[in-house]
This record gives sequence, structure tokens and C-alpha cells, in this order.
Amino acid sequence: MAVSDPVLVPGDVPDKARETYIANYRLVTRDSGRLMLFAGDQKFEHLNDDFYGEGIHDDDADPEHLFRIADQARIGVFATQLGLIARYGMDYPNVPYLVKLNSKTHLVKTAQQDPLSGALWSVKQVVKFRECTGLRIAAVGYTVYLGSTFEAQMLREAAQAIVEAHRAGLLVVLWIYPRGAAVKDEKDPHLIAGAAGVAAALGADFVKVNAPKREGTDSAVLLRETTRAAGRTRVVCAGGSSTDEKKFLAGLYDQIHTGGAAGNATGRNIHQKSLSAAVAMCNAIYAITVEEKSVEEAAALLDAPAA
Repeated sequence: MAVSDPVLVPGDVPDKARETYIANYRLVTRDSGRLMLFAGDQKFEHLNDDFYGEGIHDDDADPEHLFRIADQARIGVFATQLGLIARYGMDYPNVPYLVKLNSKTHLVKTAQQDPLSGALWSVKQVVKFRECTGLRIAAVGYTVYLGSTFEAQMLREAAQAIVEAHRAGLLVVLWIYPRGAAVKDEKDPHLIAGAAGVAAALGADFVKVNAPKREGTDSAVLLRETTRAAGRTRVVCAGGSSTDEKKFLAGLYDQIHTGGAAGNATGRNIHQKSLSAAVAMCNAIYAITVEEKSVEEAAALLDAPAA
């Protein structure tokens, strides 16, 4: 979507919320139609495993590190839980926020029980919080573990969240991960495409999925089935665990230009670094996602001093 292109407003957005929806869409995509989502919801999901330890910079031990990055770097939106925003958001009022409505820890493994992540906050509470604080809350997010024996509850809560969020002019990003005893391969390309289709059927604006994998086939090529299945719901891929910066950027470029993805959702590959390195990585990801830069141009920003 170019800057001059109109925003496609879903039919469940009422007239009184259309301008708010359009403004939020343009805000989080920076008028590009693509989403650079900085993911900070792992503070809940992964406990302290991804924030302290070998290979993780000491800056990441402090939750405020996430907000400092979001404030200083070029991003589309920062995703985290409402409680963290309530504790730190007033010091970072310029950051665009996505409130993650549900979360669970990683302590109970799939082998013990199929995953269930029920809603912790309602859209109504998020809207009230936005009104009371004046913070730039532009979107909400919700995770569905498709294939879990508890999928019906999560699908129902996701559907209701989308309807209520659109009524308030908020965007919705669904995290959809096939997971549970019924799922034999969480990275199966055909299954991930099906998950993206579920997000479309629910009416999500964006869906975050894991990049598909099949031995001997390029992941970005496999992603094409997913982006086609999603239709007007735009696809972003999870960043995954930390890897080499240039390899990550090259993979992101291919996801967008070969696979048809509409951006990225990255956490560990950003926040596990020092503040200055995290800001540089954000800016490099933003350059590819939003500014149509090449991998080489984006990689050059990794050594650039923070603005």
C-alpha cells in the first residue's frame, strides 16, 4: 500500500470509528501497508529465560529496556501486556502500543496438556485505559493455538475481540500457532496456510505465524501458500530465536519479496542486545519492512550510531 492508497476499512468498523481505524492503520504501518511489530510479550510468555543469561546483554534484565528501545528506534508498533504499559507507558507516551489480551507461560509443556491461553483483559478495558491515559494504543493482539483441544475457547475469544476492537477503531493482530497433541508438525506449510485462513475468517487485520519449513525447499517460497490463503488479512512472520543479524535481515527480505509477507514480528532478535545495538537492529528491520531498502542498505545501519 503506497502512501496515497486508501486504507481498506473492514465492514465491522462502524462509521463513527472509521477515521480512528484509518489513523491507527496508517500509524502502525507508517503508511506503507506493512507492519514492523516489536514484540515484548515474551516477558510473560517465556518468563526470564529470554531476558537474562548467557548471550543476552545485561540491558535486557530490566523490563524498561523494551520501552527504551520502542521509544528510540523506528518501529510500527510495540506489543506487550497492559500491565507493563500501565507501569511504564506514561514515561513513553510517543510509542504506538498493541495490547496483548492473552498470554500464558511456557512452564506447562504440550506433552503435559494441550495449550490454553485465555483472555486476561477485555477490549473494553483496553479502550477505557486508552481514554484515561491518552496513550497511543492502536491495536490489540490475541494468540490462538490451533489444534489444541481448547481451541474453541480461544477462537471464540479471538472472534469477540476482533468485533469489539473494530468497533473502537483498533486494529487486531492474531498470533496463530498450530500446537497440541493433534499437531504433528507445527511448521508444516499447508497447516500454517490453513491457520492464516482461519485468521482471515475471523476478520483479523494481521496474522502472525511461524515461518513454514520443509526440508529442501526455501521457506520464503513455501510462505506463498500462506499469504494467498490469508487474503486481505496480512501475514507477518515470527522472528524466532536470536540469530546472525545479516542472516535475519536477508530472511526477512525474502519473506516480503518472495513470500508476500506484509512485515515482521520480532522480539528476541532485537531486545536481547544492548540498547544501542537493539535500536540499530530495529532501524535495519524497519528499513527493509517499511522503506523498501535492500539487505545491504539495511545492514549498513547496524553499525550506524543511534540518532
